[in-house]
Amino acid sequence: MQYWTNPSVARFAGDNDPIAFMQKKARELVLHALQEGWTGPPYDPFKLADLLGIPVVAQENILDARIMPVGTQRYRIEYNPNKSRGRQRFSLAHEIAHTFFPDCAEAVRNRSHVASDTEDSWQVEMLCNLAAAEFLMPIGSGAMIENETVSIDNILRLQVKYEVSTEAISIKLARITGDPCVIFTAKSSSKSQPLGYSIEYSVPSRAATFDFRRGFEVGRRTILSQCTAVGFTAKGKEQWAVPLPELYIECVGIPPYPGYYMPRIVGIARAAGKDISRSHGITFLKGDAIEPQTPGPKIIAQIINDKTTNWGGRGFAYNVKKRLPEVQDDFQKWVLANPRNLSLGSIHISPLSDERIVVSMVAQHGYGPSVKPRIRYGALMNCLGRLAEVAAEKGATVHMPRIGTGNAGGNWPIIQELIQDTLSRRGIQVTVYDLPGIDVSETQAILALE
Repeated sequence: MQYWTNPSVARFAGDNDPIAFMQKKARELVLHALQEGWTGPPYDPFKLADLLGIPVVAQENILDARIMPVGTQRYRIEYNPNKSRGRQRFSLAHEIAHTFFPDCAEAVRNRSHVASDTEDSWQVEMLCNLAAAEFLMPIGSGAMIENETVSIDNILRLQVKYEVSTEAISIKLARITGDPCVIFTAKSSSKSQPLGYSIEYSVPSRAATFDFRRGFEVGRRTILSQCTAVGFTAKGKEQWAVPLPELYIECVGIPPYPGYYMPRIVGIARAAGKDISRSHGITFLKGDAIEPQTPGPKIIAQIINDKTTNWGGRGFAYNVKKRLPEVQDDFQKWVLANPRNLSLGSIHISPLSDERIVVSMVAQHGYGPSVKPRIRYGALMNCLGRLAEVAAEKGATVHMPRIGTGNAGGNWPIIQELIQDTLSRRGIQVTVYDLPGIDVSETQAILALE
């Protein structure tokens, strides 16, 4: 926490790591909005603000965007309608993130003119940029770019195509790519002179073999310093520090924090001279998820609802009930012992043998016909996190159908990315099964159930 000195950040995060806490808050808001019908792409921050009950007002006489107090506890967002569409979207997403801070209504906060421009005000701005990235490219949107090349040139192309910030598209690529790389942002160590750079945060891909600590100092003689203006790019090899390998860096300048002379940097770092191999994280097979054939300990994962212990007349859980009746019997005894076990976010572990376990995840609200999907993404995220702990403890692979896309009515790209975030990024091997006869290729699978 010595890295964080801004009092607003301290009030916001408490004893939590501010970056992790901001990502958690942004993800929770996104999952709630998706549950309420917020759709994309493109994911519209104007609609997100409306969902939150935050008034948005066009004001031509302001430089970019700002959040304004209205009374003692309320606020509105003002934005310049003459800016490009992409800039408007980023600015609004950034200002929505400011509402997470407890002191939001106490002062005007403007990315282009901060009312109290202290040396550490950039810390608030950085956290809001992170949240804005999550709003503009939320969970589920990674399916659009999963197979894209991770290069600075392609990032700039995608940024224009999807009308999002360079930072947002870069973070999303890092989270879903199988390339061994680290996406990072850096800022000038001095407001007025190019004296070097420090790493603000980094997002290693699931195949990355190294990472940077927050606040890591990069000297003045660095490729980063070649990005002297917004949109300028630089590429090349350099050695930053032992024990880091020699790095191949690609980077681009993005808008600086208020009061800073040099642009911020978005960069890609790879071990120089190494072959780039992809790690897909999820293996798609035609087959039977109830009878996985891989060697070693195996977990069969399924979603169930929070209203009944009787697993219906169709769907994967019904097949588990028919073929593995002891699993449902065990589950019913668990709920009978404590009815609160049948709550969203709970998981039940049912061992079948030394090498086969069924994990039932309560992530569907109710059952039967419904206007809205019955999946609960927040509950599923919690369940998958607990599933990851069980798999890691037992050294097990995880096997499942396309969970949440049947009776629960969920969106597969969202669910796939939740699986990658909670399981694949921890190195847990996941296999997803489609029944033979269903014509869904691995590429089509991403969009088949949108």
